[in-house]
Amino acid sequence: MANGSRQAAWEFFGAELKRRREDAGFTQVELGSRVFVSGGYIGQFEQAIRKPQLDVAQRIDETLQTDGFFERTWRKLIDDKRYADYFAEVVELERAATKICEFAPTLVPGLLQTAAYTRSVTLAGNPFATDAHIEEKVAARVERAQILDDATRPVYWVILHEHVVRIPVGGEDEMAQQLDHIAALVRQKKMLVQLLPASVGAYPLMGRMVRVFEFEDAPPTAYTEAVYSGNLLDDPALVKRVQGAYDLLRAAALSPEASLPLIESAAEDHRRCASTT
Repeated sequence: MANGSRQAAWEFFGAELKRRREDAGFTQVELGSRVFVSGGYIGQFEQAIRKPQLDVAQRIDETLQTDGFFERTWRKLIDDKRYADYFAEVVELERAATKICEFAPTLVPGLLQTAAYTRSVTLAGNPFATDAHIEEKVAARVERAQILDDATRPVYWVILHEHVVRIPVGGEDEMAQQLDHIAALVRQKKMLVQLLPASVGAYPLMGRMVRVFEFEDAPPTAYTEAVYSGNLLDDPALVKRVQGAYDLLRAAALSPEASLPLIESAAEDHRRCASTT
């Protein structure tokens, strides 16, 4: 589904929510209290600024007695079989965000991956998958990255642990090309990158991938990932703690100006290794 038609579908979701809420005689605050979100969130759902999580859509159905309408609509809009179930909503947040701040302790973030890097990571986790399955995953990740080419692209700030640029995922030559790609995005001013040196030792959010989304008319949301699972954090207190930890990571990392030459130097190191093997 194209981004424009997807947004139109969410606007339909919001219009239906408003109509059915008013038909049931609820204010936004009253409905919000029954489904455990704020009245402001209900307003953002109705304006298609923010997308509800599945459990909220289910509680809306229960409260408004809509026979599963909002759950079915949510699943149709959110579910994309190219992505893991826990990650499909994150893709929607990427499209809506005005700013994304990410920390990657082990892997190049998906929005920055080359097709070769994605292919190697996907194959490592799915050694018996068909070529068609692997290429579907690669195509989906390449499509996600297109938001960095949009005129309305989000501000994208990434902190990479030094291990990310040193481990030759896919081979030395492929890793050099991956780092070249990151450097090119930085030089095109499509993102900011900082490198967290291994010499720092212990650091905030030790070993944990984290992403913070900011929106024009909605509160920020944080996302963390574990083994075959992900966790979206909407609670303002938790999001504030994550943002505080990210600020500490920024302070511990090298500046963007110092990080770029080191990333380019790592690319050359991988290239030299490739030429000697």
